[in-house]
Amino acid sequence: MSKQLKLKIVTPEKLILEEYVDQVTIPTTEGELTILPNHISMIAGLSSGDVVAFTSGEHIPMAVSGGFVEVKQTDGETEVAILADYAEHVADITEEAITKAIARAEELKKQAENKEVVDFEHFESELERTLTRIKIADKWQKKKYRK
Repeated sequence: MSKQLKLKIVTPEKLILEEYVDQVTIPTTEGELTILPNHISMIAGLSSGDVVAFTSGEHIPMAVSGGFVEVKQTDGETEVAILADYAEHVADITEEAITKAIARAEELKKQAENKEVVDFEHFESELERTLTRIKIADKWQKKKYRK
């Protein structure tokens, strides 16, 4: 078995993925990074986009938004922990889910127009998550990946 790294993707709600992979590409606030085994330890902010793990010749794409990534070496093993505000496997982003997310964003927009005190932070995060889901689902629509 070739050297692998341990990847863990967690949101405030649940553990999304935990497995050994050959490499993982992550969208950070400083640009896209590909992490391989024995990568130096680091912490970086996570930006919206797709985290793509690669193992056994298969891509495992996840849509993510907000949070941070930590890479560390523990007992000679590379561990990558992604703590995201939102993360979802591309296969779980259905047309129905996208339609509901768009409707929710429209509802929030209407609420924002009718309020004197607007929760722009909440509105912005919901909108960013919706746009990320649409963008990543569209990107991976015709590509092969592990479901």
